[in-house]
Amino acid sequence: MTIRDFHNPPVAEAVNRCRKIRTLVLCDDVWHPGDMVCRGFAPLAEAGFDFRFLEDGTAWSGGLMTEYALVVLAKANINSAADRHPWLSVDSQNAFQDYVQGGGGLLVVHAGTAGYQELSGLRRLTGGRFLQHPDQCEVDLIPRPGHPIVAGVNPFMVRDEHYFMALEDHAAEVFLHSQSAHGIQPAGWTRPEGRGRVCVLTPGHTEEAWRHPMFQLLLQNALHWACPKN
Repeated sequence: MTIRDFHNPPVAEAVNRCRKIRTLVLCDDVWHPGDMVCRGFAPLAEAGFDFRFLEDGTAWSGGLMTEYALVVLAKANINSAADRHPWLSVDSQNAFQDYVQGGGGLLVVHAGTAGYQELSGLRRLTGGRFLQHPDQCEVDLIPRPGHPIVAGVNPFMVRDEHYFMALEDHAAEVFLHSQSAHGIQPAGWTRPEGRGRVCVLTPGHTEEAWRHPMFQLLLQNALHWACPKN
């Protein structure tokens, strides 16, 4: 099983893991290195999360997800950077819906919106899909006050890929917009599903974006919001 921690914790941290929220992070593809995602989430372990990173899509299963309170989807639909075959299919996609409806939390970040156009079940669950992006550019991220995920988050700018999205669930609650010279787009939204919750964040192609303090706060807030309450 190719699940790994980003680092080997000291004994005291390992003991404290029993108090942390087990979170499975699916990452790594040709355009989005798994190591960058690992580095992006590593500082948030101090906010109460025990991250495990799965980079090889062939090692994924619906049953594996049930071992975790939260799942982060941060990879396009290919097995890994070394294997461009799809890891998720029309038949296997329903595992995500089952997981969330049963009370799991799902956070979809950047690459997790790409390459799933043919998987209508996953698209319905996430509420939208990736369309295209221009070349990397300066992108302003503008929070919409009132949603708990933007608590403490001020408008900020990063150089990133400006994802253009089709927001297919018009009842989804948009809490973040992205704006560049190319236009304005929904960049963060939430939706309920059964007993669980889904959150989507579209920034996150560059190291600059992942490291920005405001994006780190968005990620932290989103994880806590999606976390099962029972």
